[in-house]
Amino acid sequence: MSARLYLFNKPYLVLSQFRDSEGRETLATYLEDPDIRVAGRLDYDSEGLLLLTDDGQLAQQITNPRHKTWKRYLVQVEGEPTPASLAMLRAGVALKDGYTRPAKVELLAKAPELWQREPPIRKRMNQPTSWLRLQIMEGRNRQVRRMCAAVGYPVLRLVRERIGDWQLEDMQPGEFRILPVNMPKRPTGKRG
Repeated sequence: MSARLYLFNKPYLVLSQFRDSEGRETLATYLEDPDIRVAGRLDYDSEGLLLLTDDGQLAQQITNPRHKTWKRYLVQVEGEPTPASLAMLRAGVALKDGYTRPAKVELLAKAPELWQREPPIRKRMNQPTSWLRLQIMEGRNRQVRRMCAAVGYPVLRLVRERIGDWQLEDMQPGEFRILPVNMPKRPTGKRG
């Protein structure tokens, strides 16, 4: 059976759903396929890679923590993280809903080349910012933002660039690619 997988670069301030009772912009502005569903989520104020599929089994495979799918983010934070704060992220951070699993994190020497965000991040002359590349395999609500805040560095911009083997590459906000995905046949329940 061949399923379809959409790789979508979700713009800033777009909901990761197709309808909204409050009139906010949704995925329906960009995608018209009635058979696809979001496999995982990306916060309204976050940008980057969002996966959608028409196959429930594939969606489960992508989102279930037991499959240990790494998600990689580019994270702009206020301030300049110390080696100790990076070590805390690597060890796991205490949040209100329990400790996170250890993250993979690196401090980037320079800002990544990304599209201009609209509206842009406000700049403070006396407050430096830094960029991290952070990877987690969990998917708690606003987890990356909460982890960074817990170690003293509030997030200014969050862009997911990779989920497992799938990545943004050169897609711009609002663009998508459709990939065929061959899934193993589902058992029929009959024994031979």
